[in-house]
Amino acid sequence: MVEIRYFASVAEAAGTPTELVTIPDGMTAGQLRSQLAQQRPGEFSRLVGISALLVNGVSADDITVLPEKAKVDVLPPFAGG
Repeated sequence: MVEIRYFASVAEAAGTPTELVTIPDGMTAGQLRSQLAQQRPGEFSRLVGISALLVNGVSADDITVLPEKAKVDVLPPFAGG
């Protein structure tokens, strides 16, 4: 099981700032991203597809294997200047 924390527009689109998700052993961040996108189509799905993922506070790419009891932060792109 992993704890997912959504931030800013992703949290708004999800309708919740956090949730617990049961995942199989060996699941990657990319597989989790796909699973989440399929569960909530529309704006949430779009945002999850372009958001950065942090696993236990460290930037993760789609091939990062999720450890048991991980905390996954979903951060939408930020504009800045």
